Amino acid sequence: MVVKIHPTAIVSPEAELAEGVVVGPYSIVDSKVSIGEGTVIGAFVRIMDYVSIGARCRIYENSVLGGEPQDHDFKGEESWAVIGDDVTLREAVTVNRATGEGNRTTVGDSTFLMEGVHVGHNATIGRNVTVANKSGFSGYSSLGDCSVMSGLSGLHQFVSVGKYCMVGGASKVVKDVPHYAMVDGHSARVYGLNVVGLRRAGFSPSERLEIKRVYHMLYRSGLPTSEAIAKLESEMGENPFARDILDFLSKGTRGLCPWAR
Repeated sequence: MVVKIHPTAIVSPEAELAEGVVVGPYSIVDSKVSIGEGTVIGAFVRIMDYVSIGARCRIYENSVLGGEPQDHDFKGEESWAVIGDDVTLREAVTVNRATGEGNRTTVGDSTFLMEGVHVGHNATIGRNVTVANKSGFSGYSSLGDCSVMSGLSGLHQFVSVGKYCMVGGASKVVKDVPHYAMVDGHSARVYGLNVVGLRRAGFSPSERLEIKRVYHMLYRSGLPTSEAIAKLESEMGENPFARDILDFLSKGTRGLCPWAR
């Protein structure tokens, strides 16, 4: 397949473009860029140095990838913005490079970022994620595989949201959200399990019941959070869903997102 570059586009001869790449009108691609097979770049897209884009992606108009971190700690070091395979970035998406030599801001395979989404420095977005319009990821925040983030929502710096989660529209997430949860609000609270998402993802009724048992012990035991986590470890530590959540919590720095009252 032939690479197609519109006559008005500016593409560095040092950029690495695989077969079938299309670069649209007035887009600019810098030299330290690699773009995978079959990826289509729309009009007026800016791809700066230190960006890697996978295969079969679609980058829509006015997106900017690889902008320097909006971070006082950044000193011009080499860092990257890495976009996986089969990713869709709609209009005006921005993905900044990371702070720290060799570090990355990452968007996982098969993820869909809608119009106006901002991905800040050192953020990590998993695979098969959907993020709706005008949502934002602060520095070092993360969203796990197969999660959905509704429009106008934002993650605080260093906040982690687990896999198979649902974040409601216009939510302000300031605490870590464990796997499988549904959160909403300003500031966000846990309202229960992401039952619809789990069902659509193929979790069986018995698996959903196991996850519900884990959450009951974590949130509804009446114990302080630290004691509830210790109880979960001692009584259900071998359960794979409990283990996933316990491992997630052990890496957090922001504290556990509270249950809605």
